[in-house]
Amino acid sequence: MTVLTVVLGTPFLFGDHPVRWEAGSKLPTLVLDNAPESSTPADTTTDPKASPSPTADPLKVAEPWKKGMPQWGVQLYWEEEKTKRSDAFIEKQAEKHAKYLIGLGANSVSISFPFSIEGRTSNVLSKGAKTPSPERVERVLKVFKDAGFRTTLRPIMDEGNLKQANGWRGNIEPDSRSAWFASYKKLVTPYLKAADEAKTNTFVIGTELNSLEGDVGWEPLVSSAEKSFTGEVSYDANWDNYVRGRINMPVSHLGVDAYFPVKVADTASVGTLVKGWNDWLDRKATGALPNILIAESGIGAMKGAYHAPGDFYARRTVNEKVQANWYTAVCQVVQERQMQGVYWWSIHFDDDPNTAPDDKTASRLDFAGRPLTEKAIKTCFSSDYAGPGTDDSTS
Repeated sequence: MTVLTVVLGTPFLFGDHPVRWEAGSKLPTLVLDNAPESSTPADTTTDPKASPSPTADPLKVAEPWKKGMPQWGVQLYWEEEKTKRSDAFIEKQAEKHAKYLIGLGANSVSISFPFSIEGRTSNVLSKGAKTPSPERVERVLKVFKDAGFRTTLRPIMDEGNLKQANGWRGNIEPDSRSAWFASYKKLVTPYLKAADEAKTNTFVIGTELNSLEGDVGWEPLVSSAEKSFTGEVSYDANWDNYVRGRINMPVSHLGVDAYFPVKVADTASVGTLVKGWNDWLDRKATGALPNILIAESGIGAMKGAYHAPGDFYARRTVNEKVQANWYTAVCQVVQERQMQGVYWWSIHFDDDPNTAPDDKTASRLDFAGRPLTEKAIKTCFSSDYAGPGTDDSTS
């Protein structure tokens, strides 16, 4: 009887029950024909929080990333609060986010943080009031590294002082480019060292700087960065420049911040959205894209968002299905085109990811706490996609 009790009872105790903005360029206009509705929207009947990724330790990634695996990640955007939080607070906050991301099935995280510029033609870059210090960044990176995540550090220019018409980071024109690069080197070097101390995998040397791509100043900057940082140095291009031609940057790894507009109705099928994305990508290259990472992608959970996914400021009527279906479509494209992975934009560092967003104040691009979108992410991250392999060349 004792043996029989153990045999029958063990599966119930230990069985298969798991333990629990920025692409600111003007958007080109493209009218796409609807594709056949070959894909259906994500099932809405299941509570996404009921089936988290199985892991024995809520602060350990179940299957840590290894070279050749897809990067299933999230962009965690960190602005320092006006009242500076304690070091103990930020570590606890990082642990909260790590636990949430593990529940989504993520194996990667990218920490984006802002730096300041005085104006569109300024040569001076600096840490602003919202910029976390290198020491605090290192602390947070170590929390995620200890939890088993693949980690990326990504400085991104704050557009707060670029209020004039068409002012965004992608069209700055410094009066002296040599002075701009000297200032940028001084700014990022301490963060490169902090990232290296935390054994960070990737440092993104620039993000969406369209007007400066191909400048001779990048070569010495990247060379200097590689002396301070032993991981990979990459660059994240904006989607519009990416589809126009080769991104001329002296790095071996390229990400794309992808907000391709698709002119379809809110009721469009996942298959139609996949076709819309492929039509854009095919402008650059057809077939597999094993050297390309979707470094940032997202969309507002609102009506009309497919026409301008990168609209970070609109607060139209909430439609979570729009966001969830977009995530499902992007994930399908990443897999079918054999890309390196995707990072969803975004979660704000000071937010509680377990709390639904306040739709009166929060960005519609926020996805944490939106059940349909969380389910789409979990489905994506739990797929059997093996990844693009280990080719290190760029496109």
